[in-house]
Amino acid sequence: MTTTVSDFVIERIKQWGVTRVFGFPGDGIGELDGALGKAERAGEGLQYIRPTHEEICSLMATAHAKFTGEVGVCIATSSPGAFHMMNGLYDAAMDNQPVVAIVGQQGLNSFGTFTMQESNLELAFADVAAYVQTIVSPEQAQVVIDTAFRTAITRLQPTVIILPHDVQGMKMVEPTAAMWVSRSSAVAPSTKLKPPAAEIARAAAIINAGKKVTFLVGHGATGATDEVLLAAQLAGAGIITALRGKQVVPSDVPYHSQQLGLLGSLPSANQMKDCDTLVLLGTNYPYGQFLPKTGQARAIQVDLRPEQLGLRYPTEVNLWGDVKTTLAALIPLIEQKEDLSWQESVASDMVEWENEMEAQAMLHYDDGANPRRVFHELNKRLPANAIVTADAGTTADWYGHHIRLRRGMLGDLSGRLATMLAAMPYAVAAKFAYPERTVVCTIGDGAFQMLGMNELITIKKYAASWTNQKLIIMVLHNDDLSQVSWEMRTEDGNPVWRTAQDVESVDYAGWAELLGFTGIRIKTDDEIEAAWDRAFASDGVTLIDAYTSRNAPPLPPHITKEFAKLTGEALLKGDPFGAEVVKGSAKALISEGVERVKGALKIGEDRDD
Repeated sequence: MTTTVSDFVIERIKQWGVTRVFGFPGDGIGELDGALGKAERAGEGLQYIRPTHEEICSLMATAHAKFTGEVGVCIATSSPGAFHMMNGLYDAAMDNQPVVAIVGQQGLNSFGTFTMQESNLELAFADVAAYVQTIVSPEQAQVVIDTAFRTAITRLQPTVIILPHDVQGMKMVEPTAAMWVSRSSAVAPSTKLKPPAAEIARAAAIINAGKKVTFLVGHGATGATDEVLLAAQLAGAGIITALRGKQVVPSDVPYHSQQLGLLGSLPSANQMKDCDTLVLLGTNYPYGQFLPKTGQARAIQVDLRPEQLGLRYPTEVNLWGDVKTTLAALIPLIEQKEDLSWQESVASDMVEWENEMEAQAMLHYDDGANPRRVFHELNKRLPANAIVTADAGTTADWYGHHIRLRRGMLGDLSGRLATMLAAMPYAVAAKFAYPERTVVCTIGDGAFQMLGMNELITIKKYAASWTNQKLIIMVLHNDDLSQVSWEMRTEDGNPVWRTAQDVESVDYAGWAELLGFTGIRIKTDDEIEAAWDRAFASDGVTLIDAYTSRNAPPLPPHITKEFAKLTGEALLKGDPFGAEVVKGSAKALISEGVERVKGALKIGEDRDD
């Protein structure tokens, strides 16, 4: 029976379809914490997941939204806990995810009195949240909760509900037909939006006129895989996926050239250089330098976020709608291309690129195992329906270059925010969402020290509740913030600054073993295959501590003069690993060149002539 505002909050968010929340308790949210505990004891509560830090709560809520399509919910106390959740909420904001944060606040009479932990939370969250509101009375609770959820769903953004401590314990009353009182609905709005028929026809005409059509597909096309593939088949289009759109298009589609940009493929770069028609599907791809030159391609964009339409490239037609519904209306108007040479050229280029990636993975480095080989061998062993997460360090490069998600698999990382912190919270949230699936977290040692090591404690707490306890954490252990080290060289022409860049070496496998998990160490390339085989054979949690080279270069698909010039300047300024960097880069470039020559000459292929 609902008796207090806190009781009502729990029941109302359940009406919005919430079954799981990620929370951390504290006095500022204490009445709600008590109500959550009471509901749990009565068997009528929510699954309350309590990780080790409020920041992880919000990152896990964002991951839950990404992996399930549901609203993610996180709960924390007043200003200290609320502030800790900020980073995860920015992750949701920048990656367009529906998340509702419920945060505590000091009592109403404390507002503006500078008392302990009384902060202006509405002002603090104003930048990150599409809607932020304090509940100041029981009559207002219904409308604030409903508006927060409705806004999160329609705007694909985080929202924040602020709940003062004394309001949490007030007796709940039913909103009445009175001045200033709203009686709201807990019915989710439809987001299946179809643009006007005339605009759909204009888009089809542009696609039909194109001879070299490329689809750039983002995470916003999740759920529209069949429609994307059918439209591409009709249009004779090549397909590129943004890093977060990797899961939308199966890797066995031959004209899917994977990602674009610094961690993309050469076939994707070639598509952008030569296409005459560009179709952006559910993506806000931010790196304009890798898109076609202005005037080269006619362009169409489909997106649910209207403010992002026409934002990255001068499009002719902007279709405000969801990708699945819009493509369903567009497909009957797309004419079947008879000349598929453009699509076939993309597929041919991808065969050569995959040969390059394998050759790069087989290189040997003197200071540790080849990180590419670690990912290459992982990819060969991914089971059906696996979920893979990565952080935003060099693991993102290797994830983009070597992981090939098949239909039914999921993969994600923090995209626009590009935070190193997300890989472990994402993996654990994925395991809660899909406890029957195998989850693999790929993470660098710098990120693991920030928000990884402590989350092994969360895993220890909850692993027994998962129907399939197989969770594999692979730590790239190179004692270096390697992504930043390479950025210092290639973007600013600066040598590595070891004072800032060195990561203190830790026995990560030993830490896992201390918690009762399986720890496996990789120190040479020859140990990689057996390590993965052992991890996938295990029925529990496994941590692979992969001692990898810090000098394996994350080379982009095309080396620009600026890239080479700045790297050279960094080495001349006394980079502490200069000799190893030169040696490693030379190996990678030589391997890359050899594979491209072999591909051009068709060496190694069966030939009739």
